[in-house]
Amino acid sequence: MLLAVLEHDGAAMAEAAREALTFGRALAGRMGVPMHAALIGNNEGALVATAGAHGAEVVHTALHPVLSDYGPEAWGEVVAAMVRRLAPGAVLAGGSDRGNEVLAQAAARLDVPFVANCLDVDPADWSITRIQWGGSLLEDVSLSAEVPLLTCGLHSVAAETAETPAAPTVEEFAVDLDAALARTAVRDRVVLSAGVTLSTAPVVVGGGRGVGSAEGFAPLEELAELLGGKVGCSRAVTNNGWRPHADQVGQTGTRIAPQIYIAAGISGAIQHWVGAMGAKHILAVNLDPEANIVTKADWAVIGDLHEVIPAISAEIRARR
Repeated sequence: MLLAVLEHDGAAMAEAAREALTFGRALAGRMGVPMHAALIGNNEGALVATAGAHGAEVVHTALHPVLSDYGPEAWGEVVAAMVRRLAPGAVLAGGSDRGNEVLAQAAARLDVPFVANCLDVDPADWSITRIQWGGSLLEDVSLSAEVPLLTCGLHSVAAETAETPAAPTVEEFAVDLDAALARTAVRDRVVLSAGVTLSTAPVVVGGGRGVGSAEGFAPLEELAELLGGKVGCSRAVTNNGWRPHADQVGQTGTRIAPQIYIAAGISGAIQHWVGAMGAKHILAVNLDPEANIVTKADWAVIGDLHEVIPAISAEIRARR
C-alpha cells in the first residue's frame, strides 16, 4: 500500500494534505496498491471523512500526549514507526514546509533517502521528476530505497475528491513516544487575520515596484475587496516598506494558488514567479510588453496600472 501522511491543524485538513491524497491516488493506481492515510495526533471524524473522500481506504490514527499539536520530531518518529510496522510500498506527503520536515525526520530515523517536491513518479523503476531551485529547474532522478519517501510539489496538482469516495476503515496505531520529542512542538496559535488568507484566496491582486508608493495600493485593495480576494506584493515592495512581509508573494514569501492572479506593475523575477506559478490564470498589467510576468501571463494589458486597475473596479461596480 501507499501511505499518505496528512497535514492538519487539528480542526481542518491542510490543502497540502488534500493535494498529497490526490497525487497519491494516481500514484497508488500506477503501483497497483490501495492508498492508506496516516492521521497523527487526531482521529476526528471530519478529517477521516476528508481522507476517504480523496480516496484513502484505511486511516491509521496515532494518539499520544506528545502529539497534542504538531511537532516535527514526534511526527517523524510516528511515520518511521508506521513504516517499520505497516511496511508500506511508499510514503507520501504534501510538499509544504511541514510535509518536507516530517518526512526528512522520518528518513533520518529510518536511514533511507527522501525525495522532495516531486512532479512525476514512475513506480516501475522509481524514476522521478522533481522541482529544484524554487521551480526554475526540473531534475530527473532515480531512487533506490527500501521504502521510497516522497513529497509532491506544492500546488503541482489540484486537490480533487475521488470519483468513488470511500468510507475508510479507521485503525488505531499505538505509539510509545519519549517525552523529549516534544521539545520542538507548536505551543500556541494566534490568528493574525480571520477569513480568507493570501495563500488560500481565490483571487490575488498583486502590486510591484510600479505601484509607486504605499498609498498607491489603495486601488488594488479596492479591486481585491470587490473580487473577494487579497492583496499581495513583490519583494521590492516590502524592501521599500510599502507593505508588510506577510503580503509578499515569492520564494521567500507566500506561495499562492488562486483562480486568478492580477499582477500589476510587477516585472516577474524568478523569485516572485516561484510564489505565483501555482495560479490557475494570470492577468498582467504592465507598461513593459517584454516583462517576464507578461510573457508568462494568460492575458496582459499593456498600460498604466493607475488607470487600468480603477477602470476594472469601475466596470465591476457598474455591472453589479
